[in-house]
Amino acid sequence: MSGTTIPRLVIAAPSSGAGKTTVATGLMAAFAEAGLSVSPHKVGPDYIDPGYHALATGRPGRNLDAYLCGPGRIAPLFLHGAAGADLAVVEGVMGLFDGASGQGELSSTAQVAKLLRAPVVLVVDASSQSRSVAALVHGFASWDPQVRLAGVILNKVGSDRHEELLRDAMDSSGVPVLGALRRGEQARTPSRHLGLVPVAERRAEALEAVRALAARVRAGCDLDALLALARAVPELTEQAWDPAAEAAGAAADESGAADGSTGPAPEGSGKPLIAVAGGAAFTFSYAEHAELLTAAGAEVVPFDPLRDERLPAGTRGLVIGGGFPEVYAPELSANAPLRAAVAELAATGAPVIAECAGLLYLSRSIDGKPMCGVLPADARMTERLTLGYREAVATADNVLAAAGTRVRGHEFHRTVLEPGAGPSPAWGLTYPQRRMEGYVSGGVHASYLHVHWAAEPSLARRLVASAARGARAEAVGGGR
Repeated sequence: MSGTTIPRLVIAAPSSGAGKTTVATGLMAAFAEAGLSVSPHKVGPDYIDPGYHALATGRPGRNLDAYLCGPGRIAPLFLHGAAGADLAVVEGVMGLFDGASGQGELSSTAQVAKLLRAPVVLVVDASSQSRSVAALVHGFASWDPQVRLAGVILNKVGSDRHEELLRDAMDSSGVPVLGALRRGEQARTPSRHLGLVPVAERRAEALEAVRALAARVRAGCDLDALLALARAVPELTEQAWDPAAEAAGAAADESGAADGSTGPAPEGSGKPLIAVAGGAAFTFSYAEHAELLTAAGAEVVPFDPLRDERLPAGTRGLVIGGGFPEVYAPELSANAPLRAAVAELAATGAPVIAECAGLLYLSRSIDGKPMCGVLPADARMTERLTLGYREAVATADNVLAAAGTRVRGHEFHRTVLEPGAGPSPAWGLTYPQRRMEGYVSGGVHASYLHVHWAAEPSLARRLVASAARGARAEAVGGGR
């Protein structure tokens, strides 16, 4: 069976904080500046790093999460995202062998590297060691024989003498040193309560930081050796993930929407317009979501709740994903015309899907600042971080999921919503604890849970079908 060969590297580390993002983003930018088409990927559910990856490469940053999407979708999603690229760079998550809590290697960088049959380059924080670096690398190289640890990049090296000691130690390890980056002034990538500040909030500064990372990596790494390593990979025999095929399959399998109808909109009925929130306050979204909505028959139009006072003309459905509404609560609150438009759309029964930040935006208030008032709940910031994978089930039919639909998701926030669930909850969580979560009311589905729709494409199909029915009903009735 013939396959596809895409040159690829996985950038990993022994632990968080070693410099994976610095090296991965710098490599992406350096190779892109050299004229290569670079496909960026990130292991895990993180939304922020892919924004920097996209800035470095000019291609969408894409996630590879074996917990959210299943191990069997990792290679297909990779092949879809990397189609036409000269090189793919995959940034790992946490330490190389760290995955979902209590789930073995599931969702670890090591598992993704094995699924992609990709060489691993280990970024080691060498700031407090010399000869011991060889023992560390030896341990990581021998832990799992199926993981090919093909090279090391030494980070935070203190001096020429320090680098010489490190390289001497590594000579006997059998793992080549492919780069050494000096300790010193780092490119400015400021952090906040949930990690790096997203690109959308500091685009000019972020672009400058990415260029600085490219320069550091170009000066300290053997790009020719890294590219040769990336090109010496086996074929991937899996088929690329195809949003059109997934949407069609979801339509065929769907058991019925909330009103009992199934299937795509009839020919000639037009594409329902689904508005997707973006801008600095709503930066968290998986690229595959918009692709699935488009494949399912929608016209997807972005808008910015910080700037736009109206929803896009003809909006029949609304998706408000994750982000930082707590940071922009005064500005979001001041945009009263858009808040009223969102509430009006929700009152018509049109599908309104909100995840995390979107959930807060639909509430009555965030830290006392008025929001859309669609949900009878109020949000506030806390010191407590809620973080982790979740398993959930739809407890009743709604515009997003049929009753009994099981999904895996991820929570990541420092806010609390009171009350946390409505009379009709969005999901019944089953792991790691059992509780009801979120709100379903009319066409509204709002939850803290981030779900990757590539794992359950029926969610996109169902949303588009609901929006299409609403558009047809309005056409028959002569409009609102």
